Amino acid sequence: AFSSFAWPLQIQIDVSDSERSLDSQKQKFMDKLEGEKAEFNRNMTRYQEDLEWVKTLNDYSLAMKCANRINALKENLDTAKERVQSFEDREKLFGMEVSDYSELDVMIEGFEPFFRLWTAAIEFKHSEDEWLNGPLSRLNASEIDQLVEEQFKESYKTIKQFEGQESPQEVAKALRDDIAQFRANLPVIRALCQDAFQPMHLLLLFEELDRDMDMEDGLTLAQLLEIGIIDHIEVVERISAEAQKQHGLKTALANMKREWKPMELQVLEYKNTGTYVVKGIDDIQALLDEHIIQTQTIRGSPFVKPIEKEVKDWEVKLLYIQDLLEQWLMVQRSWLYLEPIFGSDDIQRQMPNEAKRFQQVNTLWRSTMESVVENPNVLDVSDIENLLASFTDANKKLDAIQKGLNDYLETKRLAFPRFFFLSNDELLMILSQTKDPTAVQPHMGKCFEGINKVRFDENNEIIEAMISVESEVVDLDLPVKVMEGEKKGNVEMWLAEVQDSMIDCLTKITASSLTAYAQTERTKWVLEWPGQVVICIDNIYWTQEVATSIDNGKMEDYVKQSAQQLSGLVNLVRGDLTKLGRQTLGALVTIDVHNRDVVGELHSKKVSSSAEFDWISQLRYYWKPAGSAMMKETGKPNTVDKCQVCIINAMLYYGFEYLGNSDRLVITPLTDRCYRTLMGAFHLYYGGGPEGPAGTGKTESTKDLAKAVAVQCVVFNCSDGLDYIAMGKFFKGIASSGAWCCFDEFNRINLEVLSVVSSQVQAIQFAIRDKKQVFLFEGTEIRLIPSCAVNITMNPGYAGRSELPDNLKALFRPCAMMVPDYALIGEIVLYSYGFEDAKILSRKAVGSLRLGSEQLSSQDHYDFGMRALKSILVRAGALRRMYGSSRPEGVLALSALNDVNLPKFTANDIPLFLGITGDLFPGVQMPPSDYGTLIGQLESAARDLTLQPQSGFIKKCIQLWETIMVRHGLMLVGATISGKTEVENVLAGALAAVADGENYLPVQMHKINPKSIKQGQLYGDFDENTHEWSDGILALAVRFAANADRSKRQWVMLDGPVDAVWIENMNTVLDDNKKLCLNSGEIIKLSVVTTMLFEVRDLDYASPATVSRVGIVFLEPDTALGWTLIVASWLLTLPDYIKESHAEQIDSLFNGYFEVMLECTHRVRTPTAASD
Repeated sequence: AFSSFAWPLQIQIDVSDSERSLDSQKQKFMDKLEGEKAEFNRNMTRYQEDLEWVKTLNDYSLAMKCANRINALKENLDTAKERVQSFEDREKLFGMEVSDYSELDVMIEGFEPFFRLWTAAIEFKHSEDEWLNGPLSRLNASEIDQLVEEQFKESYKTIKQFEGQESPQEVAKALRDDIAQFRANLPVIRALCQDAFQPMHLLLLFEELDRDMDMEDGLTLAQLLEIGIIDHIEVVERISAEAQKQHGLKTALANMKREWKPMELQVLEYKNTGTYVVKGIDDIQALLDEHIIQTQTIRGSPFVKPIEKEVKDWEVKLLYIQDLLEQWLMVQRSWLYLEPIFGSDDIQRQMPNEAKRFQQVNTLWRSTMESVVENPNVLDVSDIENLLASFTDANKKLDAIQKGLNDYLETKRLAFPRFFFLSNDELLMILSQTKDPTAVQPHMGKCFEGINKVRFDENNEIIEAMISVESEVVDLDLPVKVMEGEKKGNVEMWLAEVQDSMIDCLTKITASSLTAYAQTERTKWVLEWPGQVVICIDNIYWTQEVATSIDNGKMEDYVKQSAQQLSGLVNLVRGDLTKLGRQTLGALVTIDVHNRDVVGELHSKKVSSSAEFDWISQLRYYWKPAGSAMMKETGKPNTVDKCQVCIINAMLYYGFEYLGNSDRLVITPLTDRCYRTLMGAFHLYYGGGPEGPAGTGKTESTKDLAKAVAVQCVVFNCSDGLDYIAMGKFFKGIASSGAWCCFDEFNRINLEVLSVVSSQVQAIQFAIRDKKQVFLFEGTEIRLIPSCAVNITMNPGYAGRSELPDNLKALFRPCAMMVPDYALIGEIVLYSYGFEDAKILSRKAVGSLRLGSEQLSSQDHYDFGMRALKSILVRAGALRRMYGSSRPEGVLALSALNDVNLPKFTANDIPLFLGITGDLFPGVQMPPSDYGTLIGQLESAARDLTLQPQSGFIKKCIQLWETIMVRHGLMLVGATISGKTEVENVLAGALAAVADGENYLPVQMHKINPKSIKQGQLYGDFDENTHEWSDGILALAVRFAANADRSKRQWVMLDGPVDAVWIENMNTVLDDNKKLCLNSGEIIKLSVVTTMLFEVRDLDYASPATVSRVGIVFLEPDTALGWTLIVASWLLTLPDYIKESHAEQIDSLFNGYFEVMLECTHRVRTPTAASD
């Protein structure tokens, strides 16, 4: 502690010692700095001397000798610059005055241009020596060219820089001259110093120059210059150009080979077959096409000789791959088609030779695909031995198999001609399951118009009865034993027996019913027999009774009798009936009302003879027991009971084809005229051709006449994709089965096809006229059933229609179909539904449509024609069945009018239409809606989808449902963001929630954009080369929906613009036929739960034929939806933390500013500058 008192003194002593030591060291450093500065000044004198020496240099040839000294001076000056910086730093550190070394900067600045000059000279001298004496093969022409050009330009700059300084300017000029002299060699360097110029080209050059050069030790530019190569520069450049072209060809060939190395075949596993198929090869095909053209271009070049063999080999390789892929894909297409067919034991058993051939192809296919899966490289696959030959042979076998298969199908079709109305795939499906007779059930409806399925016995060996779509059961008088003798496994045989048994059964039932009619009370009798038989017998007795009354002068009594009979039926309709009974009575009332009107007309015209035209121009039925009539085909008496159907002098035999218990068409004067034309045409062995605008009953009249004479009528919707092969198949089926056909929209077929069709139709008509039993049709001998007839319907003046050739027109008797008597049709239909005031209500319904068409706005989606009336009548009938007598008929009729029409009207037209109906139905009050449960679920479904259950939106959902109830085809029309899709989604969700298994069913949707694909991809098309059919997306969706379980509604939805081309192919789908007709010949009938929905912006390009066929639900964004609902729904999708704190603020901002923005964007089209 005591020693600490001495610490301050000790510190002072230590500090003094340190200062003395530091001063001593500083002096030493300063002395050293002075010494270094003195030495630096001496060096500076030497550097100045060297600089002066450089400035006096004037001999360019000394460049290489002076190089070291000049470079040394450059290094010294750079070092001096660093030392000056060090001096200055130390002087500042020691607090000394900073020395001035500006003469160094002057020296460096003065040396710089001289250094650049001599550096350029040195570098060029060095490079020139390398270029002249170095191996020619190592020279890079582009680098040399670039360097020489740069140095030549720099030399000019240097000459100008040293203007007035004689010595350096002389050096610069000498450098320029030297560079210029070397530049003369550049053409030789450019020609020879490149990858393309090979030793072979040098030999060719020396040969042309007649020089012998030793190339073993490497050739130099100097050697070439010595032999005067410059004088032969044209020869050099020509050979060089050839070399470049050859090199380009070689490079292109190498690039092609390199591109092919990674190319692989894409394969995917095919279903459960245990093998693979090749996926799309578009990339390979595109590369192949490109490279084949490139290779052939190379082969055609005059410079190909050095690589000619290699190019030929490559071309052969590419062409081999092209042929291989072509044959491969052909095999794959056929294999994909035939594999499921020959996977069936039944087909293998029936076609053993073809099955054996297919097995050989199948083995080849599987082994090849195994190899490809192991190594998919295209070049390696092409090296598989004999692959192309194997595939070519396989294609020949497949062609033979295909021909054998087609012949086999033709044999089956000729044995049972109704198979002609099935596509190949459908027929193969039947034939591949012949062990199971019940497998034919799904296809019965396509072979027989009225048979939906047949009833088998317990062992599935005997067909006991036929069952219609309406579930009417008719027991067969002659049961068909499907497993007996040759019929076992031969479906065509027992189906032909079903056909014979059906005709025999119906003939006998009709004869029995004819007897029973006279013995049973009429109101009881109508419910005891099949609907078709009831109508036939009713017409037979009516014909007999009217003729008797006319001849006996008792028409007035018969008028009263007809009214009484009809009144009895209507009273029955209003009573409690089974579904089948109501169906029978509905059709019978339709016929009886017409019969009553005919009787009244005959009475008013005072017809007194059954031979008068007014009577014989009616459709009359005459029963002809066996032996009582002469058959016009044979000239012999009939051996079985017959029923003659006559109009004027034309007579057809009732066909006794079972047609089920279906509706009948209301017969108007227009229908009568159509019947007379068609019957007259058939009598003269022609076809019928009703033509006229949409909705006038062309197709339906033809079909109804077929029902009237009990003949199968196959309706087919024609399109521009139909060819003569498909038409020929139809005609074979018609001629050999005795059926009628009705080709709807016949003038949509292409003109070149129509000219062939004319000869096909003519062949059939001539054969009937000549009373042939068999005749030759397109190379096939087929049997002829003379009851067959070809009918066509045509719509004039729409897009995609052609004018029929004159030779085809002559084969059909035309019938102009104009606007029918709407009021009469409405009256009779309402009458058949049990309405007492049918006449008044019908006139009001027709009046509302007429006034609507006159007073409402003109819209593309409005239709006030026959089909619009039909929808109103169907809805009225449904409401009648639903409410019976609990609601007045006026209320039911007004409800039907509103339900069908209001959905399609614009907001402005709705009040106008309600005004029209208010005037027509004064004092009628509409009851409140009874969709209570459904509306609740609609609101719930909307909330589940984060939508607002606003009343206008829910109303549109209800309207969609009501339209679905009366139409199987409908369109939601409205601008984007009008809620079309969400209306469908909400209704589908609600239907699932209220599903009761009857009216309300869950919904399965199938959504398609029809304009995103070609028409062939939508419906299906034939392969141009193989004529093999491929189904389209819509065909697959409709087939799935038609065959789906009836426990769900099937909505096939097409979301995209409608035009008059693709939509016209759906005419028979959207009208009462409910059939999608494919060009393959397949006809897909919609099930009762299938609905076709279309989402469209507008119907600007749709034809009237389309608009009239669909129900319309029209949505307007501003009225049904509005922007506030969209904002409200969007706010619900925001994250919770935003909703909690900012939802109200965002909503108020929208409400405050959005309307103003809309005003600006919607109404102020052109912005205008605002000014004070």
